Amino acid sequence: MIVVPDDAESGSADQSALDRAAGRAPKGAPTGPTVLRIGLGGALRRKREAAGVTRERAGEAIRASPAKISRLELGRVGFKERDVADLLTCYGVRDPAERAQFLDLARQANTPGWWHRYADLLPSWFETYLGLEQAASVIRNYELQFVPGLLQTRDYARAVTMLGHTDPVEVERRVELRMQRQALLTGPNPPTLWAVIDEAALRRSMMGPEQSRAQLTHLIEMNELPNISLQVAPFSYGGHAAAGGPFAILRFAEPDLPDIVYLEQLTSALYLDKRSDVEHYAAVMDRLCAQVEQPERTEEILTRIRAEI
Repeated sequence: MIVVPDDAESGSADQSALDRAAGRAPKGAPTGPTVLRIGLGGALRRKREAAGVTRERAGEAIRASPAKISRLELGRVGFKERDVADLLTCYGVRDPAERAQFLDLARQANTPGWWHRYADLLPSWFETYLGLEQAASVIRNYELQFVPGLLQTRDYARAVTMLGHTDPVEVERRVELRMQRQALLTGPNPPTLWAVIDEAALRRSMMGPEQSRAQLTHLIEMNELPNISLQVAPFSYGGHAAAGGPFAILRFAEPDLPDIVYLEQLTSALYLDKRSDVEHYAAVMDRLCAQVEQPERTEEILTRIRAEI
């Protein structure tokens, strides 16, 4: 679950969120509606706690349940400007300039992301991931069964999509969505992607030999980018630190956002940000990266596998 961490200087944390609304985010720090929503929720929570207002009382102020206040403070739902205004009144925030900044942030947080036009295809839990992925400064990823989505060719993405979907129009829209996700790797201020791919994913027959070789060539080319580092977990290593399954760790330039571990399941996903959980997964990733083939050997390994297909 996503939780905005406490800040010893709540005033500076609130101003950090408001600065993003005013266009004063740190240079190169990516933002988006998901990040802004979490930042706004955290700032409102701190205002509520500073005023000594319970979630029950805050809920009454906007004709909602305490559970709705919790979801707002976690950034899991959108904000109505009227609700933000009523909450600020409830919390004793009277200064017109400060209220205006909060409301401006609410408007920006409700701006749909580029993926909004695919909303009919996306479960809400994955829309959250897309927003976080777009805002991440570092993405660490371990994949066991498939090539990571950010590194798939169009043909490979289509083959994976067709495992669970049959309608041709829907398949192509899902493929296009995946291709658009990948644009962040080569756009301005791209995140660092550090991925470990199991050899099984590289050798699994998803399509014809020609398309499979093209996918491996694509990985070789992407690995040459300065912000991408790929490692291979070969069969010869047997068991390793990440035996539990695939996962991703997202890190953000935004001070209000903790690192988040993403675990995707068949019909849902887990978002872990409890410090002990994140540290455990980070340690597993560190051990995995130390155990498997080092990055300087990746091109050689991919070239060899490509020649064997």
